[in-house]
Amino acid sequence: MLESLYNEIVERKEQPKEGSYTNYLFDKGLDKILKKVGEETTEVIIAAKNDQKELVYETADLVYHMLVLLAEKNIPLSDIEKELGKRQGKLSLTRDRKEIDEL
Repeated sequence: MLESLYNEIVERKEQPKEGSYTNYLFDKGLDKILKKVGEETTEVIIAAKNDQKELVYETADLVYHMLVLLAEKNIPLSDIEKELGKRQGKLSLTRDRKEIDEL
């Protein structure tokens, strides 16, 4: 599903369609896309505190906008899959991570 959606987003970038929200984002550029990613991230956080159905909805919005960002930056989805693959099965020790209040 994610690959199909990503491919559709890239196709819209390469072959714009009149009235497409995806093309609106590309036309407005990186700053608009980043603003939407930030807004959607905040909405996911709020939804997580409220309602599971709302969390699913807002997460879908965030994933969509992240895919638009990747397409804008010409980063193939396969690069993300490779990075996740490198991390699979590795033990991440909490002592190796900064405390949240140190970020």
